Amino acid sequence: MSLLILVQFLLLGFSVADTATDTWRHCTDLVPLDLLSFVLERDPSKLVPGVHMKESGGVRGVHFSSPHTAMSFPSSEVLVNCDLFPKEFSFVVTLKVTDIAHKKNEYIFSLMESKKAEKIATVVKELENDKGIISERNKEREQPGEREKEKQVSSNEKLGGIILGLRISRKRLHFLFRGHGGVVEHMVLRGPQLADNQWHTLVLTVDGHHVRLTVDCKSPVEIAPSRPFPSDLNIHGSKFHIGSRGRWKGLFSGLLRQLVLVPGSDATHHVCPSSDPQLAALSVPPLLSDLSVIGREGDNHVTSYEERVSVGLQRSCSELLQGQMWFNPLKKGLYLCDGKVWIAVLEDHKRLDYVLEHQVLTTSSETHDVEVFQVPGMGLMAAMAHKSTASGSAVYLWSGTGFQLYQNISTYEALAWRHFSMGKKTFLVVSNSGGEKRVNKVSETDSSVIYKWSKKRKRFVQFQTLQTHCARDWEAFQINRQTYLAVANHRQGDNNHTINSVIYIWNKLTKSFEVHQMLPTLGAYDWEFFTVGPYHFLVVANAFDGKTTSVDSVIYVWVDGSFRVFQTIKTFCATDWEMFQIGSRVFLVVANGHRFHGNGTNLYAINSTIYELDMIGRVFVRFQDIVTYSAVDWEFFSLGEEYFLVVANSYNGESYSLNSILYRWQGYEGFVPVHWLPTIGCSDWEFFSSKGESYLIYSSAKDPLSKVFKLKTF
Repeated sequence: MSLLILVQFLLLGFSVADTATDTWRHCTDLVPLDLLSFVLERDPSKLVPGVHMKESGGVRGVHFSSPHTAMSFPSSEVLVNCDLFPKEFSFVVTLKVTDIAHKKNEYIFSLMESKKAEKIATVVKELENDKGIISERNKEREQPGEREKEKQVSSNEKLGGIILGLRISRKRLHFLFRGHGGVVEHMVLRGPQLADNQWHTLVLTVDGHHVRLTVDCKSPVEIAPSRPFPSDLNIHGSKFHIGSRGRWKGLFSGLLRQLVLVPGSDATHHVCPSSDPQLAALSVPPLLSDLSVIGREGDNHVTSYEERVSVGLQRSCSELLQGQMWFNPLKKGLYLCDGKVWIAVLEDHKRLDYVLEHQVLTTSSETHDVEVFQVPGMGLMAAMAHKSTASGSAVYLWSGTGFQLYQNISTYEALAWRHFSMGKKTFLVVSNSGGEKRVNKVSETDSSVIYKWSKKRKRFVQFQTLQTHCARDWEAFQINRQTYLAVANHRQGDNNHTINSVIYIWNKLTKSFEVHQMLPTLGAYDWEFFTVGPYHFLVVANAFDGKTTSVDSVIYVWVDGSFRVFQTIKTFCATDWEMFQIGSRVFLVVANGHRFHGNGTNLYAINSTIYELDMIGRVFVRFQDIVTYSAVDWEFFSLGEEYFLVVANSYNGESYSLNSILYRWQGYEGFVPVHWLPTIGCSDWEFFSSKGESYLIYSSAKDPLSKVFKLKTF
């Protein structure tokens, strides 16, 4: 009994330390991860200790002489902001196996749990031993005699230590993973013999209910395991070990050339078919790619040339790689390194051809804003901020062909919606500019509301009410895994525009948002949060100070737990900021609404401006002016390698029926107009994708309709 109590205390202590800060999150939307390059390129001028570069048959690989700490790293450095391993994934490995008859097993890589988790596993294992309930969980479908051989695997591997691993023996490949109950499941993949002193490329694909091994682009070997790969494999605090499991025993004795983790995808079609299937490449480290090749084993003649083209999904360009060429198989592009950046030589782009009207969505009221977002288990949704208090606002569900009404929510002259998530929970917050008290002129205070998605009821339900002042916008963001909300308070009463907007912080103890910081604003219309490197920024669109629309908008930077002024920019009734990146360049574009100086004259046809961040001067500088007509929103999106901005032109001084314009990035020319989209009182644009197709939706503040446009590409 005392041992059981000890286990409970350990589990309680570690769960408080590790899980109280956040809900476990899956690793999703990740790009292919070159694990070998990650450790080899920490210092491009030299190899890490314990690793030697060797050539075999004119091809380079790395050889491990010791399981040095430099060949291991925390999983959190590549699987960022998540705690659960991807449910579906592939590993691409290129290796050369030498004679390993004297060794039972060698690890190509392993993912090991933290020491404190090992302590729990050890205690649990001792408890099970005391009670005599350890069961055999090795489900290999072995030939007679194989089970006895596998009993030589250490007991630590059976229950403690390893989370995920790929191991090789003379005749077989072994895939191991931590299953339910903490038991390590062990699968044996019988493919072609690998220990033949030849290069081979392996693709191991796991999709939950199947495990497939493809060797040298030949027909795959497939196994349906008795226990599927777990959907909740916790990797919190774990470490990757390349070429070992962190100790001498099981150190890989062959040569390793490629090791890539591809989350959420079967990588086979990325590398196969191949003109050289034994060396099929997805992402080979540059240190191993740039090599003078002197013949290949089996060649009838000797050739001498430099292999100047590397193949993969990601590459870094530096002075050491100047002149190196890189082929990206997904983008079908060939690039040349000039010592700093990759220059496109050949590219196959997905290009925007034209824009088609896809759906006319009749709404219950004029709409000031539309927010498109995903709800796990439901799919794509859109929240419309309706002007009418009587009808409230609506949430729509995407059916695959269009949006259908799903839920009505009571709102009061809603101006904007913002979607955000905390762990596995989904929220919507609305900006109410009026209310029952405001309508009756009893109070100058409004109430904006946060709604939470109920998985049980499959509806958004009211979660928290916050006092606001004619709120125009909400912005949700995270800094150091802490969630914040920023509200743009537009005015107090009918005349006071010089008021504070508020930054709220999520209190994990009270399970509510509380005031964190107040920032002075002038008729605030919009917040935009963005991150550049280690720096976090928040920019406000100030629209009016009570006398003029010619006021300063402010960019704030996060310093020591709060936002401080970074830069001020003169704007004219600024209604929106949009941050976007093109390559390594960082831009901010402002939507200027109109000029008004108190003499009754309004100018609606004015410039909206794109600013670019000067990294050296640490300041945003004017990049391009674009004539807009009472602009109220910008939306940035990309298709393939092309980049676009679409502006919401709402009024030209005479009519609300005018064109909103789609602009395309032309490099040195900046953005140029390519499509004119007829709109009526356009108030917002949102870009979204569904099943490989791309769409734009706009809302109208003057007519009870919204339109969805489909973007045709070629």
